[in-house]
Amino acid sequence: MGESIGADEIERQRLASELSRLEGEIRTAEQRLHLTLEATGATGAWEWAIPAKTLRGDARFAAFLSQDPVELANGVPARRFFANIHPDDQKRIRLAVAGILAGAEVFSKEYRLIRPDGSMRWVHAKGRAIFDDNDVPIRFVGSLVDITDQKRTQEQLRIAQSAGAIGTFEHAEGYGTVTVSEEFCALLGLHPTRVLPISTVNRLVHAEDRPIIEPILPETPKPDKIVEFRITRADNGASRWLTRRGEYVRDLTGPRLRYIGVAYDITASKLNEERLRQLNEDLAESVRERTRDRDLIWQNSQDLLAVTDLHGRISDANPAWAAVLGHDSAALIGRPIADLASQDGSAAFRAELASVLAAGRASFETGLTHVDGSLRWISWTATREEDAVYLYGRHVTVEREQASALREAEAQLRQSQKMEAVGQLTGGIAHDFNNMLTGIMGSLDIIKRRMASGRLEGIDRFMDAATISAQRAASLTHRLLAFSRRQPLDRKPVDVRDLIIGMRELFDRSLGEQIRLLIQPSADCWTAVTDGNQLENALLNLAINARDAMPDGGQLTIETRNMTLAPGEIAGLAIHARQDFVAITVRDTGVGMAADVIEKAFDPFFTTKPIGQGTGLGLSMVYGFTQQSGGTVAISSKPGLGTAITLYLPRSQADIGGESDADLAAIPEGAGQTVLVVEDDAAVRLLVLEVLEDLGYATLEAVNADMALAVMRANPHIDLMISDVGLPGMNGRQLAEIAQGKMPDLKVLFITGYAANAVNRTDFLADRMDMITKPFDLEKLGRKISEMLAST
Repeated sequence: MGESIGADEIERQRLASELSRLEGEIRTAEQRLHLTLEATGATGAWEWAIPAKTLRGDARFAAFLSQDPVELANGVPARRFFANIHPDDQKRIRLAVAGILAGAEVFSKEYRLIRPDGSMRWVHAKGRAIFDDNDVPIRFVGSLVDITDQKRTQEQLRIAQSAGAIGTFEHAEGYGTVTVSEEFCALLGLHPTRVLPISTVNRLVHAEDRPIIEPILPETPKPDKIVEFRITRADNGASRWLTRRGEYVRDLTGPRLRYIGVAYDITASKLNEERLRQLNEDLAESVRERTRDRDLIWQNSQDLLAVTDLHGRISDANPAWAAVLGHDSAALIGRPIADLASQDGSAAFRAELASVLAAGRASFETGLTHVDGSLRWISWTATREEDAVYLYGRHVTVEREQASALREAEAQLRQSQKMEAVGQLTGGIAHDFNNMLTGIMGSLDIIKRRMASGRLEGIDRFMDAATISAQRAASLTHRLLAFSRRQPLDRKPVDVRDLIIGMRELFDRSLGEQIRLLIQPSADCWTAVTDGNQLENALLNLAINARDAMPDGGQLTIETRNMTLAPGEIAGLAIHARQDFVAITVRDTGVGMAADVIEKAFDPFFTTKPIGQGTGLGLSMVYGFTQQSGGTVAISSKPGLGTAITLYLPRSQADIGGESDADLAAIPEGAGQTVLVVEDDAAVRLLVLEVLEDLGYATLEAVNADMALAVMRANPHIDLMISDVGLPGMNGRQLAEIAQGKMPDLKVLFITGYAANAVNRTDFLADRMDMITKPFDLEKLGRKISEMLAST
């Protein structure tokens, strides 16, 4: 029993295995059949027995419906016809089939079939109903064609047409309609459809343009020309440009011709074309206008116009050549333009033309010869353009003559102004000096008369008057030199803060009780490099001016501050890099100055004070002093708001030396040292010799350098030479060098009223040399001599 059961099981398993193999072979055979049918493109056929409600089909039809071909060949329920139809197409196909079953004759539909693997195929089913003698449909037969590839191609074509806005149309000869695409309808503004009447299409075309569909077709197939036309869209009435292109072909079903064409919108291209045409017309008109303008300019210009080749030969010249130089312009063609220059200017003209060829452009003036032999000056502007040189020449002979006359007039005016300034300067000096000389001469005359008559009482009063007048004269010369920046400055580090504070008593005496003085030097005030004595004079001058500007009293403020200034920050300050300065401001609350007064404030002898109350040299001296010190001065003032004058003095980095007590000590007497006095002014020489002898020195004298050298040869030992700087012939500085060459230990003291080469004291003086300026106090002279002789 057990063996029997085992044999049956084995046999079932064998049969099952064999069945599985056969099923696999069947599936393989079916798949192979599907592939074979797809490759051959065969058409499947069906036959629907309507009364029996059965459906039969061939193998290809079975393959389309993914049915068993054997079953389908033997007949299956008619509902299998709808098997595997896409759900979206089911309703449409069932309605069409229902129409056949109800008596409709023709069936033609495209729909989709879903295959077992999920893929989808498009098919075109085309069939008809067969009726019995009583016109009752008894069979529904037809065929099924795979149109998947056709559908794919149609879809690609549709996308291409849509993307390119290309509409297609087809017209068969003899028909009143045209088959169109949706895009074609869109181009015309029509509702999408497949067929349109020719009249509807052509009615949209402008009357003067060719129609889309030609009424008469050619006799033989041939390509059509490209036709452009305008339409009025049916939907919005807009006018658009379209183009049509296509071909007449033979109809496959008969002898007639068909026109297959495409149409697309070229409105944008037409607009661009129109704009381009308009631009071209505008450009052409502009060129015509410019040409017309150029011709007018060329003909009517009063200036010389010419064109030459690269060798300078004239190729064209305007009529102005006849008016300016007497040359007929036609006769100039071919002549070298440089030959028209004057004999002396021909080479220069050629050189200028060469520079035009090299640089491309040049401006120059040349003289050209008129036919009458006279010279005409022409101002040229020449440019090179490729192989030609264009010259524009303006006749400037009259202008040159006028410019020459103007230069002469300007020179005369400057000379006149210079003489006027000199006259003003000398007049002012003469006025002041005459007053001072009157005081000196008058006092000396009275003294002389009193002494002659033995009346010595009260004579000191006249001697003091003469001395005061002489000191005023000395002060005036100092101011003149200071203004002209020719005053020898003893520049050295100066503590500005201490200097201003030390002047407080002097300010108080000068300002009077109505003026409130406020001195505010900054605590960290830098040291300035300047001449301390001249700075005191400048500040005192400013204080006195401020006092005079406050007749009813007010406040005078003197303050300092440290400043680092950049070039151009302060007008009149000549520096090339940032530099430290000490700014001293003298500010009053007086009447102030108008702008025109400020402009002249530093002019010499300019004063707003009444006659006799001011020399007009105070501010000019301050200006000259600050400029010579390497700084400047600035005014800030408005009428009624007071005035602020600021002195900018360079900061010093050196230490401040203390003042020697010897300056305040009594004049030490000499011990018989030998002093040579070289002075060409007899009066000065007499006074100096008298002082030296009174102080106990042995003296020698000379009136010039030659006599001084002779005295030195006769006297081999001299302790000190006092020499004027401005000697006739060899000057005092040159004499000092020779003298110290002969006597290396010789000390030299220069005395000078003014010498241009002694303005810079540091550069002028060498070792064992010093200088004192005229006029000087005799006591100061004696102290300076003693100081030098005592030094080693």
